[in-house]
Amino acid sequence: MKRRNFIRNSSRAGIAFSLLGVYACKQTKKENTEEAVGAQTTMEDASPFFELSLAQWSIHRMIKNDGVDPYTFAEKAKKWGFTGLEYVSQLYNPELSDANYSPEAMANFVEKSNAEAKKHGLKNVLIMIDGQGNLAVDDEKERKEAIEKHHRWVDAAAAMGCHSIRVNLAGTNDPVKWKSNSVASLKELGAYAKGKSINIIVENHGGLSSNGAMLADVMATTNMDNCGTLPDFGNFCIKRKEDSRDCEEQYDFYKGVEELMPYAKGVSAKSHNFDADGDESEIDYVKMLQIVKDAGYTGFVGVEYEGSELGEEAGLLATKELLLKAAKELS
Repeated sequence: MKRRNFIRNSSRAGIAFSLLGVYACKQTKKENTEEAVGAQTTMEDASPFFELSLAQWSIHRMIKNDGVDPYTFAEKAKKWGFTGLEYVSQLYNPELSDANYSPEAMANFVEKSNAEAKKHGLKNVLIMIDGQGNLAVDDEKERKEAIEKHHRWVDAAAAMGCHSIRVNLAGTNDPVKWKSNSVASLKELGAYAKGKSINIIVENHGGLSSNGAMLADVMATTNMDNCGTLPDFGNFCIKRKEDSRDCEEQYDFYKGVEELMPYAKGVSAKSHNFDADGDESEIDYVKMLQIVKDAGYTGFVGVEYEGSELGEEAGLLATKELLLKAAKELS
C-alpha cells in the first residue's frame, strides 16, 4: 500500500473512531441523565413510610365555635387529602352527653360516622376518649365506673372498624399509686377490649403520662398485646405553672417519643406554630420522624394542629405538608 493511501485510510479510520467515541459519550451522558432524572422522579414520587390520618381535634374550633357539623369530618378530611380519621368523643357533645350516652345515641353516632366514612372512602382509625372518668384515680369505685364508661366506646370503635380507642391516665400525681392504678385499669379495660379486637392506647397527655419513661414502664408492666401507646410529638408538659398555660416541668420531646415507640399503635404529629420555611417552630419533624421510622412503625400518623397563629384549615395543611417534606429527608 502506498504511503498516501495508508495515511488516507488511517485518517478515515481515525475519524470513524472519533465519531463513534463522541456518539458513545453522548449515549452514556444521555443514559446517565435519564437515570438521574428517573431517580429524582422516583424520590419525588415516593410515598412516605406512613399513612396520613387527621385528628378531629385539628378542627375543634370550627365545631365548637363556628357551629360546623362534626359529621362533616370525613368530607373535610377527604378534601384535604387524608385517608384516615381519628375521632374525638367530646366533639359529639352535647348530642351524646345530653342523651347520657344511651345505646340509641351511641348507635346513631356509629351509624352516621360509618356512612360518612364510606361515602368518602376513608378509613376509621381510632377514637380519642375524653370526659369519661379518671382511669388512674385512687378511689376504686370511681375507677371502676370510669372503666365501665369506656366500654361503650370500645363497642363503638369495634362497630366502626377502628383499631383503637385512646384513653387518658389521669387521677393522681403520686408516681407509685399512678402506676399501680394505671396498670390495674389497663388490664381490666384491655381484657374487655381484646374480645372486641380493639386496642387500648395511651397518649402522653399531661401529668405523669407525659413522663415517657414512666408511661413506658406502665406498658411493660401491663404486658398486654392490645395495650399500647399513642406517642404525641408535643404533649410532654408534666406540670404547668399555676394559673398559666406555661409549662413548669417539661419532658424531653425526642427522648419521650423514643421511649414510647416500642409500644406505639399510632403516632400523633402535634404542631403549633411554623417558621418562614414551613418548619414547626419547636419540634424538629425530621428528627421525630426518624425516631418513628427507626422503630419500624408503618401505620397512620395523625395530623393534630393546635396552634392559633394560623386558621385551623391552614394549620393542619401546613402540618401535613411538613410531614411529607420531612419524610423525604430521612435516612
